[in-house]
Amino acid sequence: MNKSWISAARPRTLPASASPVIAASAYAFYDGSFRWAPALLCLLFALLAQIASNMANDYFDYVKGSDTAQRVGPRRAVASGDISPRAMLVGTFLVLGLACLVGLGLVFFAGWWLIPVGIVIALFALAYTAGPYPLAYHGLGDLTVFLFFGLIAVNFTYYVQALHFDMAVFLLSIAMGLLSINILLVNNYRDMEEDAAANKRTTVVLFGRPFARGWYLVNGFVAVGLVLPSLLPLAPYYEGLVPVVLYLILHVTTWVEMGRRRGVALNPLLGGTARNLLIFTLLISLVWICKSVWL
Repeated sequence: MNKSWISAARPRTLPASASPVIAASAYAFYDGSFRWAPALLCLLFALLAQIASNMANDYFDYVKGSDTAQRVGPRRAVASGDISPRAMLVGTFLVLGLACLVGLGLVFFAGWWLIPVGIVIALFALAYTAGPYPLAYHGLGDLTVFLFFGLIAVNFTYYVQALHFDMAVFLLSIAMGLLSINILLVNNYRDMEEDAAANKRTTVVLFGRPFARGWYLVNGFVAVGLVLPSLLPLAPYYEGLVPVVLYLILHVTTWVEMGRRRGVALNPLLGGTARNLLIFTLLISLVWICKSVWL
């Protein structure tokens, strides 16, 4: 049973929520704004909110018929019968409630105005696949990921530590949002036929696999271009290029494999894309932290 709940949390996708918090906190460390308590609360809130969204996705995709026991992707707890629909729904709201409690702790660092932001995040964690107009079913999943794993996660993680916004952080948030979209693109690329049959109109269903694969490639290069200005001035001898070159090697390799595979063979690339995001995050964070220590 515990393994089923761990699987329902989809741990391989969690770098999407951890990475923006880590990157924003590393930049805050570089410019002297880092505070460990709000940074840790942001990380915990982000992870719990994503887990709640993943569990809601498991439940509502089953209810809507887009997940079955014969699905191509990784095993889903409700569709496979490992967890009952009622238990999954209760679990979703328990985790989401815990995320909200953690989020309340951030009020002490940045003010009560953060409460509406937290409420919006909680609602969209459910609205991704729930409600009368589920976002993932109407081609809005990518935009949602961009907003909540990019713009909101990065900028507000930085804000609760520095108490102001920053243009370099804003560019970083766009980069992290684009790289997070890539995780969703691989997922929807794999599930295109199943999603189309369930009337789940993802961008891959709407525009096709060639479009999705091209978008995947472009996202990686644009993200690198957005982050470079904050790395190169800090790195004589071009150390700042090392993280982006290493990331691009991984990114292009995954992109090539994406074009060669179909069905279950794409499953490792979902985790691989999340891994690429986390590696990119850790490498650029290392540059900022090292330069802060050495300057």
